[in-house]
Amino acid sequence: MLGVAAGATAALALAGCGDDGSGDAEKPRERKKGEKITLTFWSWVPGIDKPVDLWNSRHPDVRVQVEKVSAVNGQQYAKMHAAIKAGDPPDLAQIEFPVVPSFLLDNGLQDLAPLGADRSKDRFVGWQWQQSVFGKGVYAIPQASGPMGFFVRKDLFDKWGIQIPQTWDEYADAAEAVRRRGAWIETFAPTNGNRFAGYAWQAGAKWYAAEGDTWKIGIDDAPTRKIADYWEDLVRRKLVKTIPDRQNAWYKDIQTGAIPAWLGASWGDALLVGNAPGTKGKWRVAPLPQWEHGANVHANWGGSTTAVFRGTRYPKDALDFAVWLNTDPDSIELLIKGGYGFPSAKKGYATTDLDVAKDFFGGQAYSRVFADAGAHVDTSWQWGPGVDTLYQRLGDAFTEALAGGGSFRSVLTKVQEQTLADLRGKGLKVESAG
Repeated sequence: MLGVAAGATAALALAGCGDDGSGDAEKPRERKKGEKITLTFWSWVPGIDKPVDLWNSRHPDVRVQVEKVSAVNGQQYAKMHAAIKAGDPPDLAQIEFPVVPSFLLDNGLQDLAPLGADRSKDRFVGWQWQQSVFGKGVYAIPQASGPMGFFVRKDLFDKWGIQIPQTWDEYADAAEAVRRRGAWIETFAPTNGNRFAGYAWQAGAKWYAAEGDTWKIGIDDAPTRKIADYWEDLVRRKLVKTIPDRQNAWYKDIQTGAIPAWLGASWGDALLVGNAPGTKGKWRVAPLPQWEHGANVHANWGGSTTAVFRGTRYPKDALDFAVWLNTDPDSIELLIKGGYGFPSAKKGYATTDLDVAKDFFGGQAYSRVFADAGAHVDTSWQWGPGVDTLYQRLGDAFTEALAGGGSFRSVLTKVQEQTLADLRGKGLKVESAG
């Protein structure tokens, strides 16, 4: 690993660490007028073929070929990292916000700033654009976000006389009431680092911060400790389950009403529709509970970009496709119908267009809830290097704590130290925050 150059920002240092990854690939060049080319695009977005087909019909000289990759347990990223090391990555790929820095460590992404990417900046939601900006470099085009909300079986809450909680204190009270009815309001999924990060994000945590040539790491900062204490209390009082979410046992509980609520993200509508069709009309969406009554602070779970890999022969054409895919109104319409998430583009759609499962949610215009959440996300949150490893560390440590009775705070202490060691091992300068 190469070290961080003196005076460079920690963010810029990401792009200078790791192997070149370019192998013997041909150098990038501009396409000649009339030249026909094919760009490869790896993605797991549902229905991605349709907008790509539309692009191909409108741009016969620049054909995009989709290759579907599995998004189970990070398989897509392992495949991408392997392709970078082999010097044979695709031209473009879908990459989630949190893992963009990890690909910079591999020198795997094309800097799009010299190609004029900034000309498209104002077409996207500001905080989402910034997720892929490091120093003066732009390393991906935002595609969609995942503002968080609260999916609720309103029929059961009404039957049991339970009000939909507006605060986290009220959520704990609701958990008690649901448990008295023989159900569990939720599950604390120990291996779901994405969702735990969302809780911490809303509470004001700062897991990563770039200062000078150093990354400040705060996995065990005060806001995250508050989150750990809160969920440990619910777990120890047996008010929530501890099974993984979005797996078979959880789906069964969702279908039967044994779990009548889910703290999820905007893309969760398609997940519920597809896995609990028998509950159609019984669900509603409410805002994420707040730490203070009357507050309006939200967080994001997920969100993707369209990134261009280093080694592509035609980076400008790849950039043009990435921008078109995520801003063209016809493309956005097709992406929405495929259930890809909440668009990062500012224009080209109406919020009501995202109510694709309105009947499932009893006629509620539920996307307004997510639109408001997306507009009130804490924009100071920053992702850093090694998030994929961090999530694995959290999952292992929470699972161990649940099995052995360890405290959730001890999980944060352990993962903080592991993360510092992991990043030092990658040649980065890191310190504990605070």
